[in-house]
Amino acid sequence: VQLQASGGGSVQAGGSLRLSCVASGTTFGGYAWFRQAPGKEREFVAASSWRGEYKDYADSVKGRFTIGRDNTDNTLHLRMNSLKPEDTALYYCAARARWSRRRDDYTFWGQGTLVTVSS
Repeated sequence: VQLQASGGGSVQAGGSLRLSCVASGTTFGGYAWFRQAPGKEREFVAASSWRGEYKDYADSVKGRFTIGRDNTDNTLHLRMNSLKPEDTALYYCAARARWSRRRDDYTFWGQGTLVTVSS
């Protein structure tokens, strides 16, 4: 099983980024994005069932971030708009048999991709 994340970068406040994560090796039922800022614990950002019928977002990103997946392949996405300096963090994709917003439920993780938002 492999999750390969990409798409991080540096943007100014108000800008946008799209993170991607290629998932392979098994069949998943749900996936999520988490983030970890320096000196803080890894926190939930967004989660979705594999087919997209269920989605959930952290209050801090609701209305600005959109989680999704390409139906043609197993590429997971996190579209981030109206970025704020407090969104600066390492962003991780994760997948499992059933969707969840709980960090400890996930065993398959991608490597982090860094998002830096300057004011």
